[in-house]
Amino acid sequence: MSATVIPTLRYRDAKAAIEYLQNVLGFEATMVVEGAGDIVEHAQLRHGTGMVMLSSFGDGAYDRATADGRDPIGAGAVYVVIDDVHGHAEKARSFGANIVMEPEEQDYGGAVYTLRDHEGNIWSFGSYNPWMT
Repeated sequence: MSATVIPTLRYRDAKAAIEYLQNVLGFEATMVVEGAGDIVEHAQLRHGTGMVMLSSFGDGAYDRATADGRDPIGAGAVYVVIDDVHGHAEKARSFGANIVMEPEEQDYGGAVYTLRDHEGNIWSFGSYNPWMT
């Protein structure tokens, strides 16, 4: 049985998140479905062969499922496989990204750096590809 895993994140300001992911992290918005008011009901953003989906935090099924008092905003973590870790980090830095771990070589192979986006989600970009081991 095969499966495709696509991380899905929630943002208070999903429109700003889309701009951030495109301009700072190099994603491409392939679908943005806007809802009433100033919300994004669903968005899909590609980076190479990978994808993330996101939407505005609101009254959707996911928001009702986390009604136990935990805030799902800023609770996500995503790892993206890229070729040029150092170059990607420099581009993100030039946009003022909050880099929480500088690019460094890993004992298990490849390099990685980590940033926290404007709403607290953690993004790691690395050259280690577990599919290639």
